[in-house]
Amino acid sequence: MSGPHVHDVIGIGLGPFNLGLACLAEPTELDALFLEQRDDFSWHPGMLLPGATLQVPFLADLVSLADPTSPFSFLAHLKEEGRLYRFYIREQFAPLRAEFDRYCRWAAGRLPTVRFSRHVHSVEHDGDHYLVHSIDTRTGDRLTDRAHRLVLGTGTPPWVPDPCRELLDGVSVVHTGGYLPAREQLQHSGSITVLGSGQSAAEVYRDLLPDARRLGYQLDWVTRSPRFFPLEYTKLTLEMTSPDYVDHFHALPAGRREALLASQHGLYKGIDAALVDELYDLLYELDLDGPPPTRLITSSELQTATRDDAGGYVLGLRNTDQDRVFEHRTASLVLATGYRHTVPDFLAPVRGRLRLDDAGRFDVRRDYSVDVGGGEVFVQNAELHTHGFVAPDLGMAAYRNSCILRSLLGREVYPVERSIAFQTFGSPAREPAEALR
Repeated sequence: MSGPHVHDVIGIGLGPFNLGLACLAEPTELDALFLEQRDDFSWHPGMLLPGATLQVPFLADLVSLADPTSPFSFLAHLKEEGRLYRFYIREQFAPLRAEFDRYCRWAAGRLPTVRFSRHVHSVEHDGDHYLVHSIDTRTGDRLTDRAHRLVLGTGTPPWVPDPCRELLDGVSVVHTGGYLPAREQLQHSGSITVLGSGQSAAEVYRDLLPDARRLGYQLDWVTRSPRFFPLEYTKLTLEMTSPDYVDHFHALPAGRREALLASQHGLYKGIDAALVDELYDLLYELDLDGPPPTRLITSSELQTATRDDAGGYVLGLRNTDQDRVFEHRTASLVLATGYRHTVPDFLAPVRGRLRLDDAGRFDVRRDYSVDVGGGEVFVQNAELHTHGFVAPDLGMAAYRNSCILRSLLGREVYPVERSIAFQTFGSPAREPAEALR
Protein backbone atom coordinates (compact mmCIF):
# COMPACT_ATOMS: atom_id res chain seq x y z
CA MET A 1 0.00 0.00 0.00
CA SER A 2 1.50 3.30 -1.10
CA GLY A 3 1.67 6.33 1.19
CA PRO A 4 0.38 9.86 0.59
CA HIS A 5 1.31 11.47 -2.72
CA VAL A 6 4.45 13.63 -2.56
CA HIS A 7 4.86 16.43 -5.10
CA ASP A 8 8.24 17.48 -6.43
CA VAL A 9 7.46 21.07 -5.43
CA ILE A 10 4.65 23.16 -3.94
CA GLY A 11 4.42 26.85 -4.76
CA ILE A 12 2.75 28.91 -2.05
CA GLY A 13 1.14 32.09 -3.33
CA LEU A 14 0.17 32.89 -6.92
CA GLY A 15 1.24 36.36 -7.94
CA PRO A 16 2.78 36.91 -11.39
CA PHE A 17 6.09 35.35 -10.31
CA ASN A 18 4.82 31.97 -9.14
CA LEU A 19 2.23 32.02 -11.93
CA GLY A 20 5.09 32.39 -14.41
CA LEU A 21 6.86 29.46 -12.75
CA ALA A 22 3.70 27.38 -13.06
CA CYS A 23 3.45 28.22 -16.77
CA LEU A 24 7.10 27.38 -17.46
CA ALA A 25 6.87 24.16 -15.44
CA GLU A 26 3.72 22.95 -17.21
CA PRO A 27 5.41 21.29 -20.25
CA THR A 28 8.11 19.65 -18.07
CA GLU A 29 8.01 16.44 -16.04
CA LEU A 30 7.90 18.39 -12.77
CA ASP A 31 5.10 17.30 -10.41
CA ALA A 32 4.08 20.72 -9.12
CA LEU A 33 1.19 22.17 -7.12
CA PHE A 34 0.47 25.87 -6.57
CA LEU A 35 -1.75 27.08 -3.72
CA GLU A 36 -3.37 30.53 -3.53
CA GLN A 37 -5.66 31.80 -0.79
CA ARG A 38 -7.71 34.10 -3.02
CA ASP A 39 -10.65 32.73 -4.99
CA ASP A 40 -9.15 33.81 -8.33
CA PHE A 41 -6.04 35.49 -9.65
CA SER A 42 -5.94 39.15 -8.72
CA TRP A 43 -3.03 41.54 -9.32
CA HIS A 44 -3.19 44.78 -7.30
CA PRO A 45 -6.95 45.17 -7.87
CA GLY A 46 -7.03 48.41 -5.88
CA MET A 47 -4.83 50.09 -8.50
CA LEU A 48 -6.35 48.90 -11.78
CA LEU A 49 -6.97 52.51 -12.77
CA PRO A 50 -8.33 53.41 -16.23
CA GLY A 51 -5.47 53.99 -18.65
CA ALA A 52 -2.73 52.83 -16.26
CA THR A 53 -0.02 50.79 -17.99
CA LEU A 54 2.82 48.56 -16.92
CA GLN A 55 6.23 50.20 -16.61
CA VAL A 56 7.77 47.41 -18.71
CA PRO A 57 7.14 46.15 -22.28
CA PHE A 58 4.85 43.21 -23.08
CA LEU A 59 7.89 40.91 -23.47
CA ALA A 60 8.11 41.01 -19.67
CA ASP A 61 5.13 38.70 -19.52
CA LEU A 62 4.99 35.42 -17.62
CA VAL A 63 7.14 33.38 -20.01
CA SER A 64 8.46 35.07 -23.15
CA LEU A 65 11.95 35.99 -21.96
CA ALA A 66 12.48 32.32 -21.04
CA ASP A 67 10.48 30.74 -23.87
CA PRO A 68 9.18 33.00 -26.67
CA THR A 69 7.31 30.00 -28.14
CA SER A 70 5.29 29.29 -24.98
CA PRO A 71 1.50 28.93 -25.36
CA PHE A 72 1.25 31.02 -22.17
CA SER A 73 2.69 34.19 -23.71
CA PHE A 74 0.93 37.55 -23.75
CA LEU A 75 0.85 37.46 -27.55
CA ALA A 76 -0.76 33.99 -27.47
CA HIS A 77 -3.40 35.43 -25.14
CA LEU A 78 -4.08 38.33 -27.51
CA LYS A 79 -4.30 35.95 -30.47
CA GLU A 80 -6.81 33.75 -28.67
CA GLU A 81 -8.91 36.81 -27.80
CA GLY A 82 -8.76 38.15 -31.37
CA ARG A 83 -6.98 41.31 -30.22
CA LEU A 84 -3.47 40.77 -31.60
CA TYR A 85 -3.84 43.11 -34.58
CA ARG A 86 -5.40 45.81 -32.42
CA PHE A 87 -2.42 45.59 -30.07
CA TYR A 88 -0.11 45.79 -33.10
CA ILE A 89 -1.88 48.87 -34.48
CA ARG A 90 -1.83 50.53 -31.05
CA GLU A 91 1.99 50.61 -31.32
CA GLN A 92 2.62 50.81 -27.60
CA PHE A 93 4.86 48.21 -26.00
CA ALA A 94 3.48 48.63 -22.47
CA PRO A 95 0.18 46.78 -21.89
CA LEU A 96 -2.61 48.31 -19.87
CA ARG A 97 -2.44 47.19 -16.26
CA ALA A 98 -6.01 45.87 -16.39
CA GLU A 99 -5.04 44.03 -19.60
CA PHE A 100 -2.08 42.37 -17.87
CA ASP A 101 -4.32 41.29 -15.00
CA ARG A 102 -6.75 39.79 -17.50
CA TYR A 103 -3.88 37.96 -19.23
CA CYS A 104 -2.73 36.48 -15.92
CA ARG A 105 -6.28 35.29 -15.17
CA TRP A 106 -6.33 33.62 -18.60
CA ALA A 107 -3.03 31.85 -17.94
CA ALA A 108 -4.07 30.71 -14.45
CA GLY A 109 -7.28 29.27 -15.87
CA ARG A 110 -5.29 27.04 -18.24
CA LEU A 111 -3.16 25.45 -15.51
CA PRO A 112 -4.27 22.17 -13.87
CA THR A 113 -1.61 22.61 -11.16
CA VAL A 114 -3.25 25.68 -9.57
CA ARG A 115 -5.59 25.51 -6.56
CA PHE A 116 -7.39 28.67 -5.48
CA SER A 117 -9.15 29.27 -2.14
CA ARG A 118 -6.40 27.47 -0.24
CA HIS A 119 -5.20 29.42 2.78
CA VAL A 120 -1.85 28.01 3.94
CA HIS A 121 -1.62 28.37 7.73
CA SER A 122 1.36 26.15 8.58
CA VAL A 123 4.33 24.37 7.02
CA GLU A 124 6.09 21.53 8.81
CA HIS A 125 8.82 19.03 7.94
CA ASP A 126 8.52 15.37 8.91
CA GLY A 127 12.17 14.50 8.31
CA ASP A 128 11.57 13.58 4.67
CA HIS A 129 9.06 16.01 3.21
CA TYR A 130 7.49 19.42 3.70
CA LEU A 131 3.91 19.22 4.93
CA VAL A 132 1.86 22.18 3.74
CA HIS A 133 -1.27 22.56 5.87
CA SER A 134 -4.09 24.62 4.38
CA ILE A 135 -7.79 25.35 4.71
CA ASP A 136 -10.15 25.36 1.75
CA THR A 137 -11.85 28.71 2.36
CA ARG A 138 -14.94 27.65 0.39
CA THR A 139 -15.65 24.40 2.25
CA GLY A 140 -13.70 24.78 5.49
CA ASP A 141 -11.89 21.48 4.83
CA ARG A 142 -8.42 21.13 6.35
CA LEU A 143 -5.92 19.71 3.88
CA THR A 144 -2.29 18.63 3.91
CA ASP A 145 -0.12 18.46 0.78
CA ARG A 146 3.40 17.04 0.73
CA ALA A 147 6.42 18.03 -1.33
CA HIS A 148 10.15 17.61 -1.49
CA ARG A 149 10.62 21.34 -2.11
CA LEU A 150 8.86 24.71 -1.83
CA VAL A 151 8.77 27.95 -3.77
CA LEU A 152 7.49 30.90 -1.74
CA GLY A 153 5.61 33.48 -3.80
CA THR A 154 3.48 35.12 -1.13
CA GLY A 155 4.31 38.63 -2.30
CA THR A 156 5.09 41.77 -0.38
CA PRO A 157 2.38 43.07 1.96
CA PRO A 158 1.51 46.79 2.05
CA TRP A 159 3.82 48.82 4.25
CA VAL A 160 2.10 51.34 6.54
CA PRO A 161 4.17 53.95 8.43
CA ASP A 162 4.13 53.46 12.21
CA PRO A 163 2.15 56.68 12.95
CA CYS A 164 -0.68 55.51 10.65
CA ARG A 165 -1.07 51.88 11.69
CA GLU A 166 -3.77 52.54 14.27
CA LEU A 167 -5.60 54.87 11.85
CA LEU A 168 -5.79 52.56 8.83
CA ASP A 169 -9.46 51.69 8.32
CA GLY A 170 -9.75 51.10 4.56
CA VAL A 171 -12.27 53.93 4.28
CA SER A 172 -10.82 57.33 5.23
CA VAL A 173 -7.24 56.09 5.66
CA VAL A 174 -6.33 53.59 2.94
CA HIS A 175 -3.24 52.09 1.42
CA THR A 176 -3.08 52.32 -2.37
CA GLY A 177 -3.66 48.56 -2.43
CA GLY A 178 -7.26 49.31 -1.39
CA TYR A 179 -7.67 52.61 -3.22
CA LEU A 180 -10.32 51.88 -5.86
CA PRO A 181 -13.00 50.50 -3.46
CA ALA A 182 -12.58 53.61 -1.28
CA ARG A 183 -12.30 56.22 -4.04
CA GLU A 184 -15.92 57.47 -4.05
CA GLN A 185 -16.00 57.96 -0.29
CA LEU A 186 -12.62 59.67 -0.35
CA GLN A 187 -13.91 62.12 -2.95
CA HIS A 188 -16.80 63.11 -0.68
CA SER A 189 -14.65 63.62 2.41
CA GLY A 190 -13.82 67.27 1.72
CA SER A 191 -10.05 66.88 1.58
CA ILE A 192 -7.64 64.14 0.54
CA THR A 193 -3.90 63.86 1.12
CA VAL A 194 -1.77 61.45 -0.88
CA LEU A 195 1.36 60.45 1.03
CA GLY A 196 4.22 58.96 -0.98
CA SER A 197 6.60 59.65 -3.82
CA GLY A 198 6.49 56.89 -6.45
CA GLN A 199 4.37 55.73 -9.37
CA SER A 200 1.38 54.69 -7.25
CA ALA A 201 1.22 58.10 -5.57
CA ALA A 202 1.38 59.82 -8.96
CA GLU A 203 -1.35 57.60 -10.43
CA VAL A 204 -3.71 58.18 -7.51
CA TYR A 205 -3.06 61.94 -7.66
CA ARG A 206 -3.70 61.90 -11.44
CA ASP A 207 -6.93 59.98 -10.87
CA LEU A 208 -8.24 62.39 -8.24
CA LEU A 209 -7.08 65.74 -9.63
CA PRO A 210 -9.60 66.29 -12.49
CA ASP A 211 -12.64 66.07 -10.16
CA ALA A 212 -11.26 68.05 -7.22
CA ARG A 213 -12.88 71.37 -8.13
CA ARG A 214 -16.13 69.84 -9.40
CA LEU A 215 -16.68 67.71 -6.28
CA GLY A 216 -15.35 70.33 -3.91
CA TYR A 217 -12.39 68.63 -2.25
CA GLN A 218 -8.88 69.83 -1.51
CA LEU A 219 -6.23 67.47 -2.90
CA ASP A 220 -2.69 67.55 -1.54
CA TRP A 221 0.32 65.41 -2.37
CA VAL A 222 2.99 65.11 0.32
CA THR A 223 6.36 63.50 -0.32
CA ARG A 224 9.58 63.36 1.66
CA SER A 225 11.53 63.40 -1.61
CA PRO A 226 13.04 66.75 -2.57
CA ARG A 227 11.31 66.54 -5.96
CA PHE A 228 9.09 64.27 -8.00
CA PHE A 229 11.74 61.91 -9.34
CA PRO A 230 11.20 60.44 -12.81
CA LEU A 231 12.02 56.78 -13.27
CA GLU A 232 15.46 56.45 -14.84
CA TYR A 233 14.81 54.48 -18.00
CA THR A 234 17.83 54.84 -20.26
CA LYS A 235 19.20 51.81 -22.06
CA LEU A 236 22.52 51.54 -20.26
CA THR A 237 20.64 51.83 -16.98
CA LEU A 238 18.28 49.07 -18.13
CA GLU A 239 21.34 46.85 -18.54
CA MET A 240 21.38 46.72 -14.76
CA THR A 241 18.27 44.53 -14.96
CA SER A 242 20.48 41.67 -16.02
CA PRO A 243 22.13 38.48 -14.74
CA ASP A 244 25.43 40.37 -14.93
CA TYR A 245 24.35 42.98 -12.40
CA VAL A 246 22.69 40.42 -10.12
CA ASP A 247 25.99 38.50 -10.03
CA HIS A 248 27.86 41.70 -9.18
CA PHE A 249 25.39 42.87 -6.55
CA HIS A 250 25.03 39.52 -4.80
CA ALA A 251 28.80 39.20 -4.42
CA LEU A 252 29.12 42.54 -2.58
CA PRO A 253 29.31 42.78 1.24
CA ALA A 254 25.90 43.24 2.90
CA GLY A 255 26.67 46.78 4.04
CA ARG A 256 27.65 47.86 0.54
CA ARG A 257 24.49 46.32 -0.89
CA GLU A 258 22.34 48.31 1.56
CA ALA A 259 24.13 51.55 0.64
CA LEU A 260 23.68 50.88 -3.07
CA LEU A 261 19.96 50.19 -2.70
CA ALA A 262 19.51 53.46 -0.83
CA SER A 263 21.04 55.31 -3.78
CA GLN A 264 19.01 53.51 -6.46
CA HIS A 265 15.44 54.57 -5.70
CA GLY A 266 15.21 56.36 -9.04
CA LEU A 267 15.83 53.06 -10.81
CA TYR A 268 12.74 51.31 -9.50
CA LYS A 269 10.71 53.70 -7.33
CA GLY A 270 10.48 56.70 -9.64
CA ILE A 271 7.54 57.99 -11.67
CA ASP A 272 7.17 57.53 -15.42
CA ALA A 273 8.53 60.72 -16.98
CA ALA A 274 5.50 60.92 -19.29
CA LEU A 275 3.19 60.88 -16.25
CA VAL A 276 5.16 63.65 -14.56
CA ASP A 277 4.73 65.79 -17.68
CA GLU A 278 1.05 64.84 -17.94
CA LEU A 279 0.47 66.02 -14.37
CA TYR A 280 2.02 69.39 -15.10
CA ASP A 281 -0.06 69.78 -18.28
CA LEU A 282 -3.22 68.91 -16.35
CA LEU A 283 -2.40 71.44 -13.61
CA TYR A 284 -1.76 74.04 -16.30
CA GLU A 285 -5.13 73.33 -17.94
CA LEU A 286 -7.04 73.43 -14.64
CA ASP A 287 -5.35 76.71 -13.75
CA LEU A 288 -7.18 78.44 -16.63
CA ASP A 289 -10.23 78.61 -14.35
CA GLY A 290 -8.21 79.79 -11.37
CA PRO A 291 -5.75 77.98 -9.09
CA PRO A 292 -6.92 74.38 -8.68
CA PRO A 293 -7.61 73.21 -5.10
CA THR A 294 -4.35 71.31 -4.73
CA ARG A 295 -0.84 71.56 -3.31
CA LEU A 296 2.35 69.62 -4.03
CA ILE A 297 4.38 69.51 -0.82
CA THR A 298 7.95 68.19 -1.14
CA SER A 299 10.81 67.46 1.30
CA SER A 300 8.30 66.70 4.06
CA GLU A 301 8.55 63.51 6.11
CA LEU A 302 5.78 62.12 8.30
CA GLN A 303 6.52 62.11 12.04
CA THR A 304 3.10 61.83 13.69
CA ALA A 305 -0.51 61.20 12.70
CA THR A 306 -3.53 61.61 14.96
CA ARG A 307 -7.29 61.86 14.66
CA ASP A 308 -8.76 65.28 15.42
CA ASP A 309 -12.05 66.14 17.16
CA ALA A 310 -13.83 66.70 13.85
CA GLY A 311 -13.10 63.19 12.62
CA GLY A 312 -10.23 64.21 10.36
CA TYR A 313 -6.51 63.75 10.78
CA VAL A 314 -3.57 65.88 11.79
CA LEU A 315 -0.23 64.97 10.25
CA GLY A 316 2.93 66.13 11.95
CA LEU A 317 5.43 66.77 9.16
CA ARG A 318 9.04 67.95 9.11
CA ASN A 319 10.47 69.86 6.19
CA THR A 320 13.89 68.23 5.80
CA ASP A 321 15.40 71.22 3.95
CA GLN A 322 14.49 73.71 6.68
CA ASP A 323 14.40 71.27 9.61
CA ARG A 324 11.02 72.82 10.39
CA VAL A 325 8.06 70.96 11.89
CA PHE A 326 4.51 71.86 10.79
CA GLU A 327 0.97 70.45 10.90
CA HIS A 328 -1.12 69.37 7.96
CA ARG A 329 -4.87 68.67 8.33
CA THR A 330 -6.87 66.39 6.09
CA ALA A 331 -10.20 64.56 6.16
CA SER A 332 -8.80 61.46 4.45
CA LEU A 333 -5.45 59.95 3.63
CA VAL A 334 -4.13 57.69 0.87
CA LEU A 335 -0.88 55.93 1.77
CA ALA A 336 1.25 55.36 -1.32
CA THR A 337 3.98 53.97 0.90
CA GLY A 338 4.83 50.82 -0.99
CA TYR A 339 5.30 47.20 0.00
CA ARG A 340 7.89 45.35 2.08
CA HIS A 341 8.56 41.64 2.32
CA THR A 342 8.26 39.82 5.63
CA VAL A 343 8.93 36.17 6.44
CA PRO A 344 5.46 34.54 6.47
CA ASP A 345 4.18 33.38 9.87
CA PHE A 346 3.20 29.99 8.46
CA LEU A 347 6.91 29.13 8.23
CA ALA A 348 7.39 29.28 12.02
CA PRO A 349 7.52 25.47 12.44
CA VAL A 350 10.38 25.20 9.89
CA ARG A 351 12.18 28.41 10.78
CA GLY A 352 15.20 26.41 11.93
CA ARG A 353 15.60 25.02 8.42
CA LEU A 354 15.84 28.50 6.87
CA ARG A 355 18.72 30.94 6.42
CA LEU A 356 17.92 34.33 7.97
CA ASP A 357 20.18 37.36 8.29
CA ASP A 358 20.69 39.58 11.34
CA ALA A 359 17.64 41.65 10.37
CA GLY A 360 15.39 38.57 10.26
CA ARG A 361 15.16 38.59 6.46
CA PHE A 362 15.78 35.63 4.18
CA ASP A 363 19.50 35.19 3.50
CA VAL A 364 19.04 34.35 -0.17
CA ARG A 365 21.68 32.42 -2.09
CA ARG A 366 22.49 33.36 -5.66
CA ASP A 367 20.22 30.49 -6.87
CA TYR A 368 17.28 31.96 -4.87
CA SER A 369 17.28 29.20 -2.25
CA VAL A 370 16.93 30.04 1.46
CA ASP A 371 17.07 26.68 3.24
CA VAL A 372 20.11 25.76 5.32
CA GLY A 373 21.06 22.77 3.21
CA GLY A 374 20.33 24.40 -0.13
CA GLY A 375 18.06 23.42 -2.99
CA GLU A 376 14.84 22.86 -1.02
CA VAL A 377 13.13 26.23 -0.42
CA PHE A 378 13.21 29.04 -2.98
CA VAL A 379 11.82 32.57 -2.86
CA GLN A 380 10.25 34.97 -5.35
CA ASN A 381 10.62 38.74 -4.81
CA ALA A 382 12.04 38.38 -1.30
CA GLU A 383 15.63 39.09 -2.32
CA LEU A 384 15.80 42.87 -2.77
CA HIS A 385 18.57 43.10 -0.15
CA THR A 386 20.63 40.26 -1.65
CA HIS A 387 19.99 40.45 -5.41
CA GLY A 388 19.25 44.16 -5.85
CA PHE A 389 16.50 46.37 -7.18
CA VAL A 390 15.65 43.87 -9.95
CA ALA A 391 13.88 41.59 -7.42
CA PRO A 392 10.36 43.02 -8.08
CA ASP A 393 11.00 43.63 -11.80
CA LEU A 394 8.62 41.72 -14.06
CA GLY A 395 11.30 41.65 -16.74
CA MET A 396 13.61 39.52 -14.59
CA ALA A 397 10.92 37.07 -13.45
CA ALA A 398 11.34 34.62 -16.33
CA TYR A 399 15.10 34.57 -15.73
CA ARG A 400 14.65 33.86 -12.02
CA ASN A 401 12.13 31.12 -12.79
CA SER A 402 14.53 29.58 -15.30
CA CYS A 403 17.16 29.45 -12.55
CA ILE A 404 14.71 27.92 -10.05
CA LEU A 405 13.56 25.32 -12.57
CA ARG A 406 17.17 24.42 -13.29
CA SER A 407 17.63 23.67 -9.58
CA LEU A 408 14.34 21.78 -9.30
CA LEU A 409 14.90 19.59 -12.35
CA GLY A 410 18.68 19.23 -12.27
CA ARG A 411 18.92 20.35 -15.88
CA GLU A 412 18.55 23.53 -17.86
CA VAL A 413 15.13 23.45 -19.51
CA TYR A 414 15.23 27.09 -20.55
CA PRO A 415 18.68 28.47 -21.45
CA VAL A 416 19.80 30.83 -18.68
CA GLU A 417 21.70 33.84 -19.97
CA ARG A 418 24.99 34.33 -18.15
CA SER A 419 25.94 37.71 -19.58
CA ILE A 420 23.95 40.17 -21.66
CA ALA A 421 25.40 43.58 -20.70
CA PHE A 422 27.92 45.62 -22.63
CA GLN A 423 29.01 47.07 -19.29
CA THR A 424 31.42 45.58 -16.78
CA PHE A 425 29.97 46.11 -13.29
CA GLY A 426 32.93 44.86 -11.27
CA SER A 427 36.67 45.16 -11.78
CA PRO A 428 37.61 43.60 -15.14
CA ALA A 429 39.10 40.14 -14.74
CA ARG A 430 41.94 41.12 -17.06
CA GLU A 431 42.93 44.01 -19.27
CA PRO A 432 41.65 43.92 -22.87
CA ALA A 433 44.22 42.48 -25.23
CA GLU A 434 44.57 45.76 -27.14
CA ALA A 435 45.53 47.65 -23.99
CA LEU A 436 48.41 45.25 -23.30
CA ARG A 437 50.15 45.81 -26.62
